[in-house]
Amino acid sequence: MGDVYLHGHHASVLASHGARTASDSAAYLLPHLREGFRVLDVGCGPGTITLDLADAVGPAGQVVGVENVAGPLAQARRNAAARGDHRTVFAHADVMALPYAAGSFDVVHAHQVLQHLTDPVGALREMARVAGPGGIVAVRDVDYASMVWHPASEGMTLWLDVYRRLARLNHAEPDAGRHLVAWAHAAGLRDLAPSASLWTYATPEQCARWGGAWARRTLESTFASQAVERGLLTEAGLAEVSGAWREWSQHPDAWFAMTHAEVVARV
Repeated sequence: MGDVYLHGHHASVLASHGARTASDSAAYLLPHLREGFRVLDVGCGPGTITLDLADAVGPAGQVVGVENVAGPLAQARRNAAARGDHRTVFAHADVMALPYAAGSFDVVHAHQVLQHLTDPVGALREMARVAGPGGIVAVRDVDYASMVWHPASEGMTLWLDVYRRLARLNHAEPDAGRHLVAWAHAAGLRDLAPSASLWTYATPEQCARWGGAWARRTLESTFASQAVERGLLTEAGLAEVSGAWREWSQHPDAWFAMTHAEVVARV
């Protein structure tokens, strides 16, 4: 079975991913970047993190973002044009067979990618190959089982259960964060700097944005179609879960957090 991106690339997903920055999604990596570095961003999505990494390595640097489907790349190029970035390259590529020679990059980065792969260890080996000796492989992935929120919500609890079940039916690991160190060791990476950080949504604005995004994604993304196809939710069930996200997002005491694991490894 091939890799399945459970979120899909609906506009609601790209909008959510397009809010990400290097400071909130790759802060663990930023201290390791230097002016002039060559950086490959695997699974770049709409490119907002990629473009921040390009800023970090400056005009002398070279940054390439890759995706295995065209839709996010088109949005990434639009985002680059809006920022006046004419240097960053966005290209079609598969992390399992990257079209670059060994040692082509100083840093190979992937955010929220390994959790969707059937062979995350193989992906890390391929990332290490194009980083080459002395290069850096940096990965960050969420651990879905770590997600906690208040107030309690049966609909959101159902969403999390269905999401984790769907991911495993796709032979992927939704709780990827806790496995990063083990996967890195299995891939032959030894000089590891592991860490962890939280995404937290606690202000009314943050909760409205996060809950509103998932209310849409529950109905419109690949999660919705797969949940129905696999018999885990009906259309009515999807509507119930979406409504639960909206109800939570509007609660004055709303709070949500999730743990991400991070690893920086020298090849």
